[in-house]
Amino acid sequence: MAQRYTLSNGLTVVFQEQHAARVAAFQVWVKVGSADERPDQAGLAHLHEHMLFKGTARRAPGEIARDVEAHGGEINAWTSFDQTVYHIVIASQFARMGLDILSDAVRASSFDADELAREIEVVCEEIKRGQDTPARRASRDLFATVYQEHPYRHPVIGTTESVRSFTRDKVLEFYRRHYTPRNLVLSASGDFTEAELRGWVEEFFGGDWGRPHEGGITRAKEPAVTHRRIHLRPDEVKEAYLNLAFPIPQSDHPDVPALDALAMIAGQGDASRLVLEVKRKRGLVNDLHAYAYTPRDPGLFATSLTLPAANLAQALEETVRGLAALRTTPVPEEELATVKSLIESEAIYQHETVQGLARKMGHYQSSLGDLEAEARYYEAIARLTPEHIQDVASRYLRFEHAILTGLLPPGTTFGAEQAEEILDRVPREAPAAPLERRAPKPASALPRAPTSGPRTSPGRVVEETLPSGARILVREEHAVPLFAMRAVFPGGLRYETAENNGLTTLLARCLTRGTPSHDAEEISHLIDGFAGSLSGQGGRNSVGLRGEFLSHHFPSAFRLFADCLNQPLFPESEVARERALLLQDILTREDKPSGMAFDLFGRTLFQTHPYRLPGLGEQASVERLSADALRAYHAAHMDPSQLTLSVVGDVSVDEVLALAHEAFGASRGRARPPPEVRLEPLPESPRMNKRQLARAQAHLVLGFPGVRLDDPRRHALEVLSTLLSGQGGRLFVELRDKRSMAYSISSFSVEGVDPGYFAVYMGTSPEKLDAALEGIRAELTRVRDEPIAETELTRARRHLIGTHEIGLQRNGARAALIALDACYGLGQENFLHYAERVAAVTAEDVRAVARQLIDFERGALAIVGP
Repeated sequence: MAQRYTLSNGLTVVFQEQHAARVAAFQVWVKVGSADERPDQAGLAHLHEHMLFKGTARRAPGEIARDVEAHGGEINAWTSFDQTVYHIVIASQFARMGLDILSDAVRASSFDADELAREIEVVCEEIKRGQDTPARRASRDLFATVYQEHPYRHPVIGTTESVRSFTRDKVLEFYRRHYTPRNLVLSASGDFTEAELRGWVEEFFGGDWGRPHEGGITRAKEPAVTHRRIHLRPDEVKEAYLNLAFPIPQSDHPDVPALDALAMIAGQGDASRLVLEVKRKRGLVNDLHAYAYTPRDPGLFATSLTLPAANLAQALEETVRGLAALRTTPVPEEELATVKSLIESEAIYQHETVQGLARKMGHYQSSLGDLEAEARYYEAIARLTPEHIQDVASRYLRFEHAILTGLLPPGTTFGAEQAEEILDRVPREAPAAPLERRAPKPASALPRAPTSGPRTSPGRVVEETLPSGARILVREEHAVPLFAMRAVFPGGLRYETAENNGLTTLLARCLTRGTPSHDAEEISHLIDGFAGSLSGQGGRNSVGLRGEFLSHHFPSAFRLFADCLNQPLFPESEVARERALLLQDILTREDKPSGMAFDLFGRTLFQTHPYRLPGLGEQASVERLSADALRAYHAAHMDPSQLTLSVVGDVSVDEVLALAHEAFGASRGRARPPPEVRLEPLPESPRMNKRQLARAQAHLVLGFPGVRLDDPRRHALEVLSTLLSGQGGRLFVELRDKRSMAYSISSFSVEGVDPGYFAVYMGTSPEKLDAALEGIRAELTRVRDEPIAETELTRARRHLIGTHEIGLQRNGARAALIALDACYGLGQENFLHYAERVAAVTAEDVRAVARQLIDFERGALAIVGP
């Protein structure tokens, strides 16, 4: 159970022990955000998020990140309108040290003037990155239109002008006013005891901080909306970004549970009303999502759409019609029951990781004032009736007060007058008949296996090969009542050609769109009914299906999973719909320049191998893909004889194997051998490719031919990448921290069944591009040619081992590793030996792999930008 206490200096502590993994999470929630800034402080709360890791009286700049990473941890922060949150996740054996570092950053940051100047430049790069993201531009327009007086109208990050105006004195003024014990909540969860935690907290957070709490500032109140607001503007986008919003109350209002349920009914998930009608059935939008945003002050209920400009009028009309129907017609009891179950299951999924649990506790305590608010929230959810949903819809979804904003592609003819007409007319029309909510036929029951006692201790992988040849791997984990499944087949991009490029992605999207037992809509309802998720997965080397569910739905969820995997019909109408959505994703790639840079890099480094192809495919190849092509691929390469299936979580080995024998025990007899894939010859000279794109930043990828998944150099290469990357890595320190060239820079290794690549990515201002490239090459040369210090090597190894352990908290992560490792021939428990293999890497191993791979005469450079 979560507990709370308060230190004598006023700091509030919330905590819960959780011993399923040897990990601890600590979060400091500062009850100040961008809405607490004066006009001359715009972006100052967010700048503190950057500066608190830039040095203290006890730790020099860069030491905080290096210390955390040297002990296998992760440290970061985020800023919102209402809070600034600093968080660390670390192996529990180093929990005390992690809490010491976090308290030192929050309590005693030095705000060095030179570091401040450099970090201001980094934030300006972050602002440019946001300017290159259409969804962020659309969000800024929405909030600036909804809020006329309240500070929520300003972007959290500030502007280039405001951020460049900050001085050290201005930063310290804000810090001393808001970073006081009475304004903080410390949230802790993980593998520690209450006695340990209390001792650490008193040691690091106790006593007088010398900064008495002065109280927060008074925020401007937003006047009531008395008329409709429409703000549509042209933008350099490939698809339209539309937001339809309505004012709603703040987070502590009693209507919030009903508004959350209303948002889920309206537009969250494939079974929600608007997604089903506007996206799935009518094909008017590429994406649609409804949400109730309830911050500390009054928020908004919004429906966000991305869509082809030609569909704007019809899509808005159908969206308004669907929302208007919720005002006039009660939702069916069974529909509301499913939504209530989905909301309640979120609390279970949050317990899967210590950081998820810490975030939940921190939110309730800092935003709503006490931990008991969570229980009150779920009690209110349980009491909801159809009448409650209709009541909040009728009171808040008032179209005479609607706010409509949008980014429109060049040449769009849809405008404010058409929008006004739709918002006037459609709500007055006789409401359409309620959407038919077809109850899905129940999943066929498979017999429960007799329980003859435990076959295995929790945590050990049990493997069985079925008569078909399918490999089934099961790992019991009973910490939370959840389970994850991952089915993997060799294939993916590696099996594609230029003629059928995109097949893997399209097939994965269509696996859950209809079987002989259930059509696409029924499958969506069943997934929601099992409070889970189910989706196809396509990668560079494999294709398959993944699912996560509450464990008490295990037999039925397993049957649905098997049905979609074994018998997808690939109905012509569903394939056409998904193909159209995929083509729209291809069309809008220019809206995501960093992704374009990676696609361009793939085509530059690889010239004959399938790894050169983009994962989404190309327009011409995707247009050629048919339902028959998907059926042929499924028959040839997704037979049970080619299957590797892992199940991890709160399950019984005996029951899993009994169901697996029923579902996957026999081959269909149509499997074909894998296609012959020729290896890519090494480049004989440097390769370079550039795509001009009018954006605020230039995005570059510089890389080299890499290694296979089973290459013994793989772990040394990961250590090399960690030396360069991460907040304590050389690239981050030299090019971001010291020279302020980028907000985002990283290095990584992508292995494959065939050799992949090792590369560096960076987003930077165009005028800094040449210097950035020179800096990257200098760091790559240095790591290749100069000895590596033992302290640096130890930091990289510990960071890899620690983040591996942190990542394995989720059943889904363990299921994926077990299935993929087995599929690629790495062994069913390969992931369990990761720590020892990384720990065995030497400095000479790292330098050897660097010398072998970092060869500028065989490298490839891709640049996307102005």
